Amino acid sequence: MLARNSDLNGVISSVEQLEAKFNRKFNYPWVFLNDEPFSTDFKRRVSVLTDADVSFGLVPHEHWVQPDWIDEGRAQEGRNKLVRQGVIYGGSVSYRNMCRFNSGFFFRHELLTPYKWYWRVEPDVRYYCDLDYDPFLFMEDHDKIYGFTISMPEWEPTIPSLWSTVKDFVAEYPQYVSPDNSMDFLSDNAGDSYNMCHFWSNFEIADMDFWRGEAYTKFFEYLENTGGFYYERWGDAPVHSIAAALFTRKDQIHFFKDIGYKHAEFAHCPQGKQWREGHCSCDPNDNFDYAQNSCLRHFMRLHD
Repeated sequence: MLARNSDLNGVISSVEQLEAKFNRKFNYPWVFLNDEPFSTDFKRRVSVLTDADVSFGLVPHEHWVQPDWIDEGRAQEGRNKLVRQGVIYGGSVSYRNMCRFNSGFFFRHELLTPYKWYWRVEPDVRYYCDLDYDPFLFMEDHDKIYGFTISMPEWEPTIPSLWSTVKDFVAEYPQYVSPDNSMDFLSDNAGDSYNMCHFWSNFEIADMDFWRGEAYTKFFEYLENTGGFYYERWGDAPVHSIAAALFTRKDQIHFFKDIGYKHAEFAHCPQGKQWREGHCSCDPNDNFDYAQNSCLRHFMRLHD
């Protein structure tokens, strides 16, 4: 979990729920990262919530701050433009730092290098259902790479040149594209344009060895060299989603329909038997799956 000292109450809420619903049975270790040192109080109050190992780490400066080679005048211009358009976090440099860190660096952190699998958790989210099986073992046993609960379109003004950059990368490195990919999740015209669909990356259960692998490493470096994380506002959600959709087989991406989850106003609530068996506390009608601007139907059509 990436968090600040000021997020303490939201962190406690998320950890408390995930421990009660899942991790009390499995005792997987927690790793907390921050771009500033965690306070003694933060560490004390979070560690007490679990019997599992808890680590607190600092994000290396060069993985967090805007690189020196970025033209600050051009970056400022890009931020101002998004502010004028009313885009959330449009003017924020720290939000861009976070998106770049989550896109290219978290899986290289020394506290995460011992691990292959991770479950990304954010402060102030809701977990609604009991999870009685191990999702990491499920992913491993079924040869999955990336798992999600919610998918939606990205704000187009934040990524105007991302898809053209992706197409340039694919033209240069066609060998990394899986023959059985999920292009139809990303595009309604076989890749000519991007439909903005992405997996909402505040919830991810995924394989860090995929991010550490050759295809994604080359892909991230290619994106990084354009400066798009700062000149525009490229999010880690479209970056992760495009990579997972293109460089893995479509059967390696998993929809965790049995994990009830809510972030901000968007919720995935399991339905029917899974809602009952998970003892889910969410309202089955408060479910974004097939809302007008959900991208789940794009994912489901991959398997029709």
